[in-house]
Amino acid sequence: MHPAPKAVPAVTFEVETGASQSLAEFTGKVVVLNIWATWCVPCRLEMPALDRLQSILGSDGFAVVPVSIDRGGIEAVKKFYGEIAIKNLPIYLDVSGQAVRRLDAVGLPTTLILDRNGQEIVRVIGPAEWDAPEITEFLKSIIARKVDSIEQVAHNDDRHESTPGLLARGLRWLKALVAK
Repeated sequence: MHPAPKAVPAVTFEVETGASQSLAEFTGKVVVLNIWATWCVPCRLEMPALDRLQSILGSDGFAVVPVSIDRGGIEAVKKFYGEIAIKNLPIYLDVSGQAVRRLDAVGLPTTLILDRNGQEIVRVIGPAEWDAPEITEFLKSIIARKVDSIEQVAHNDDRHESTPGLLARGLRWLKALVAK
């Protein structure tokens, strides 16, 4: 987690049709950017949770952006989506690996939460249960509030309640996950 949002380098990837898309095209949305591969066992395990997260929160203000680095191409990802019944996630592909290098992803999966300005506010290396109630509520609060940092969101949540709010609990859960 970052005390202040961090700039994210320009990243492009292919969409299912083979056309190019830029991460910058998601500006205005809160984004869960997931770098993954079909051959990565932890990635395979967390993809259903990301699919459910997109089903729960997908909107004009939120998107899960799963960028596969599979060299097998779009067909490998389509086959994988079919095998594990992914229905809500679009297919994005970066066979060049430039996303991994530019985003300094040190392992797979690597997930970045980006604010509406396209800046990184959280980074998680390794799998997570992205559809867990604490995380969905945490993300809903970020989507609903236009704030500059996660710490500000957690602070706002805590000061309005005598006991820690769901957002603050989610923030603590995310901090514990990042610390692992």
